[in-house]
Amino acid sequence: MQQVTGFSRSNAVDERATIRSSDADIIDLGALLATLWRGKWIIGAVTSLAILSGGYYAYAVAVPIYTATSVVKLETQEQSVVDLESVVSGLSADSVTINSEIEVMRSRSLAGKVVDRLDLMNDPEFNASLQAPGRLESLKAHLRDVLMGSRDWVARTEEQQAALRRNMTVDALLERVSITNIPNSLVFRIQATSESPATAAEIADAVAELYILNQLDVKFEATQQATAWLTERVAELRIELEAAEAKLAAFSTETELVSPEALQGLERQLKELRDRIATTSEALAAQSDLEAALADARTRQQRATASGDSQLQRLLPRTESDTAVAQAFDTRFAQVTERARLEVERTTLQLAALRSSETELRARIDAQGDDLIALQQLAREAEASRSLYEYFLGRLKETAAQQGIQQADSRVLSSAVLPQRPTTPRKSLVLAMAALLGLMAGAAIVLLREGRNRSFRTPDALEAATGHAVLGQIPRIPVRSRRKVLEYLRTKTSSATAEAFRNLRTSVMLSNVDTPPKVILSTSALPGEGKTTNSIALAHNFVGMGKKVLLIEGDIRRRTLNAYFDELPAEGLASVISGAVEKEDVIRPVPEYGFHVLIGEKTQVNAADLFSSDRFQALIADLRNDFDVIIVDTPPVLVVPDARIISQEADAVLFTVKWDSTSRDQVQEALRLLRQGDQQITGLVLSQINPGGMKRYGYGGKYGAYGVHGSKYYVN
Repeated sequence: MQQVTGFSRSNAVDERATIRSSDADIIDLGALLATLWRGKWIIGAVTSLAILSGGYYAYAVAVPIYTATSVVKLETQEQSVVDLESVVSGLSADSVTINSEIEVMRSRSLAGKVVDRLDLMNDPEFNASLQAPGRLESLKAHLRDVLMGSRDWVARTEEQQAALRRNMTVDALLERVSITNIPNSLVFRIQATSESPATAAEIADAVAELYILNQLDVKFEATQQATAWLTERVAELRIELEAAEAKLAAFSTETELVSPEALQGLERQLKELRDRIATTSEALAAQSDLEAALADARTRQQRATASGDSQLQRLLPRTESDTAVAQAFDTRFAQVTERARLEVERTTLQLAALRSSETELRARIDAQGDDLIALQQLAREAEASRSLYEYFLGRLKETAAQQGIQQADSRVLSSAVLPQRPTTPRKSLVLAMAALLGLMAGAAIVLLREGRNRSFRTPDALEAATGHAVLGQIPRIPVRSRRKVLEYLRTKTSSATAEAFRNLRTSVMLSNVDTPPKVILSTSALPGEGKTTNSIALAHNFVGMGKKVLLIEGDIRRRTLNAYFDELPAEGLASVISGAVEKEDVIRPVPEYGFHVLIGEKTQVNAADLFSSDRFQALIADLRNDFDVIIVDTPPVLVVPDARIISQEADAVLFTVKWDSTSRDQVQEALRLLRQGDQQITGLVLSQINPGGMKRYGYGGKYGAYGVHGSKYYVN
């Protein structure tokens, strides 16, 4: 049957879908809060359960743990350590020192001393081997063996087992002791926890005391090591000093005694001797030149000039005239020549003697210089050995005197006080955290339920999911039995429910203004969605328009109209289709409501085959001539195919969706099956809307006849 839409309902649906898509990424805080408010009872129940669980743990299960605190201050000495006093000096105040001292207090060696002092090996709280294994521990061990495999058994001696138990006790103690440094100070806070307040205080005090004793022990050991090393070193230096002095004495005995002053006198003699050698060398050169000049002179004039002799100068003028004078001149020249030769020989011998003396004196000076240097070196070595020996001997005496007078680098500011109240569990905090976790868990459950809810609560959501317009929004009728539904519609004509059905009737009529639908099919996806009630109410409202209306019970398998009407015939639709009776015989009027009813009946023939027959088509065509409006109440689409078959004869198809119940997948699958028959869905009906629920969901002031503003118009 062709349908012509009187107004562009599909365009309106598309427009609303566009608006919704633009707001899809916006978080509606109001809707979120409304969802949480709707689930307030769930949130309250989960929160209460969490608080009860937390209270049970805090007051019945958890073991009270006490914490004791002792305070230690680090004493520092800011000084430059340049000598052996560093073995007993104080500590610096830098962060490295502070962190190092914290690690010392956390060390296993110090913890072992605490274990020994307090005999924690016999305390089951710290020595797990003394505890009876609980069920939880046994279960953990069993699961570990199952998941990871049983550990290979390793045979251990008694000593190894004792060492293992001791290590486990030390580990347990370290887990219960914490060391913290108060910021910007040299103060350390030692905190110890235990199930016993006395044990906690004893552990905190023991750690502080043993830490200070450990500092003294370290200094004492360092002093002892220094003393032993100094003693050994002094003995070695004494031997080295004696050897140096003996070597110096032997050298002095074997060597001519010399001194720097005597060596300086010899050097002055050497200088004078070298001056004489230079003078003699010059004289020898002059004499040799004179001897050579005399030997080269050939005439008496050359001889007199070369010799420079005054006597030869007097005799020279008369040598030419007097033979005796000439002979005397020659004799004198021979004497001068001989004398010059003799002077050269004498000066040469004198120069050789001077040079020999120089060589001897130089050798003597060199020998005595080497001996002096060696003597001085030996003397310096002996003096150095003596100074080093005396220095180490003094340090040895100082270090030996310091034994037993060392002071610790820390002191106890305050000893641990016996705790009066347990620090854990903090019952108020446990309850507060349990309440917070309960609120979070409850809210998560509510939001998870909301997220998993695939039903429909608003016409916008239904239109967006299906693409079809919602023609009616029907509130839930406030009656308990089906028979009272008709009474309510008949008597409460000004109620919101009655007005909602009138709106539905108007929407159906306007769905095709030119050719108003005559045969209206009412169906749903599942049973119990209100399609039958909608069919009856719609028939009643068409009667109010002066229409002759027939209500056909197409759901012949369930036959629900018997629950609404009395005195219905035994035969019905199946008998009419089969030709056993005439339609006039089984169509009964309902005087109170003004419409006629054709009920279904049980039959051996399959319902789908019955509605697919030509007789059924002929019956509908015949009924069109007798009635103005025919409403066919059909079975659910997802249950049986009857509605899909009957829809081929309908002018309009109304698909009912139960509010906050039918899932999105069910609605979409039912509509898909209806569309397979090329039958267009006229519209959807959102039925059984709970006004109170709509208010809880935050929609009470927005939608339909059940809105908060309806109280001015409706009388419920």
